[in-house]
Amino acid sequence: MERAGWRLTGAAAPRWVNGRAWPVRAALVALGVVGVALAAKVSFPVPMSPVPVTLQTFAVTVVGALFGWRLGGLCLLAYLAAGAAGLPVFAGASAGLAKFQGPTAGYLFAFPLAAAAVGALVERGWAGASLVRLCAAMLLGSAICLGVGAAWLGASVGAERALAKGVEPFLVGAMLKSLLAAVCVKALALAFPGRG
Repeated sequence: MERAGWRLTGAAAPRWVNGRAWPVRAALVALGVVGVALAAKVSFPVPMSPVPVTLQTFAVTVVGALFGWRLGGLCLLAYLAAGAAGLPVFAGASAGLAKFQGPTAGYLFAFPLAAAAVGALVERGWAGASLVRLCAAMLLGSAICLGVGAAWLGASVGAERALAKGVEPFLVGAMLKSLLAAVCVKALALAFPGRG
């Protein structure tokens, strides 16, 4: 079985994962869950908004880029399952099924979609082309989180308030986290060049 390195050209980024045995993939999913949970611990309230600023979208997009669309999406589904089961993995060390009914549930539901979207773009060569394209992939992941989150929030507070409270305060942060995620993934690719 061919083992590929961390080269980010074509489908090579997730290929380093796909060449691994299932126990290794399971360990990577667990590692990804822990990474997103740790990112959720960095949480700051936003005045007049039920949605805090966290580093979760940064972690979600990095997981998608490194693990690919399948394993990245699966990792975020496992993250949601861990939170639903009562593990304190969400922002504010919260957990439980009630989080899937509250104002931030849409953002949580978006995480697997965002990771899968970023992973799919990386598999199609968006990472190898340039830092700008990789950053664009990360921005798309953030946009998915903001869009789905705002749609969910809008069902209870209305579309205008959802945009004002659930999107606008997070736009600059989404751009910065997307850039940081792209730089981190590129740095990993350079630190661990292809071996295959």
